[in-house]
Amino acid sequence: MLVACMLVGSMASFAAELKPKTTDAFDKYVAATEARFGNELRPGGAFLYIDAFSADAKKNAYDQLKRGEILIERLETKPPGNDVPDGMVHHWVGLIFIPGATMAQTLPIVKDYDRRAELYKPDVIASRTISHQGNDYKMFLRLYQKKFTTAIFNTEYAVHWGQVDPTKVYSNSISTHIAEVKDTDHPDGEELPVGQGRGYLWRLNTYWRFQEKDGGVYLQCEALSLTRDMPTGLGWLLKPLVTSIPKASLTRALGRTREVVLQAHH
Repeated sequence: MLVACMLVGSMASFAAELKPKTTDAFDKYVAATEARFGNELRPGGAFLYIDAFSADAKKNAYDQLKRGEILIERLETKPPGNDVPDGMVHHWVGLIFIPGATMAQTLPIVKDYDRRAELYKPDVIASRTISHQGNDYKMFLRLYQKKFTTAIFNTEYAVHWGQVDPTKVYSNSISTHIAEVKDTDHPDGEELPVGQGRGYLWRLNTYWRFQEKDGGVYLQCEALSLTRDMPTGLGWLLKPLVTSIPKASLTRALGRTREVVLQAHH
């Protein structure tokens, strides 16, 4: 672990530039992933990830959720030419159950983008709604990431909300701007040009789903992010450390959302 920390620390000093071929490959991965949603977001579709499981696995997953567990699973979409050169795709899905909650109670909290920093600290340290028109929002989040080194990012997202029926609502949050802050001691200060810096976060899309049933609300978040690839020869050591960051962030976000909804209505 000490050696790993030293290696990651030394890696922090090396810049990683986002290349067009990396962006193009990630965009293809996103398109292949979103193509799956067409079947899921229709009446009778497998709206939640676990709805596509076999009968026994599905029952077991729902039982776990009702016991208060957070289900997290790594996903992989297999588009043609799956490789993302000079980059790593992090693809996770997570689910929770919020007992006693209703859609009417849950959605206003999730849609309050001005409060994201309050709700999701320490991962979010500033947030605001940039614009809102109908089912479409633009929001700003300043993300804080600390594992072996500290990184802060100014990020913006286009968010679209839709519904399958009154009990099934979804939102897609697509990153439109991610830039690393130059000096982590001054988060409000200058940012590096997009695609430059240490490469700890280049893209971040989150796909949320909410279903009211069983006396509460099921909440699912599928997160898709892009970071730099690991230096040649060190992947076996560093990849497990780097891939643990998106998983931990998703787990915290889901757990915190459940806490806030329950606190607001009990």
